[in-house]
Amino acid sequence: MVLKDLTPEERQAARQKALDARTTRAKIKSEFADGTLSLAEVFDRADEDEAVARMRTIDLLTALKGIGEIRAQGIMEQCDISLNRRLRGLGHRQRNALIDALGR
Repeated sequence: MVLKDLTPEERQAARQKALDARTTRAKIKSEFADGTLSLAEVFDRADEDEAVARMRTIDLLTALKGIGEIRAQGIMEQCDISLNRRLRGLGHRQRNALIDALGR
């Protein structure tokens, strides 16, 4: 696959877009971790915002205090969610199972 050569302006716009997406995801994880956002609200934002929709589910889970990589993997397996799944890719049953598993 040949990548298109970008002009300096296009490259800068792409950098800014990536930075904005990372900032948005970090803010969502922080608000979810401190309890400001519920999991259902995070799913609602994922339906509206592309940056949130592209967040890996395991990254959101590990943002919670007391949940590390191994525990997050166990929760996802319990909910029949692939470890590579992003928030956009979760179905209604998987979303509800995750909400029930976390109790948030």
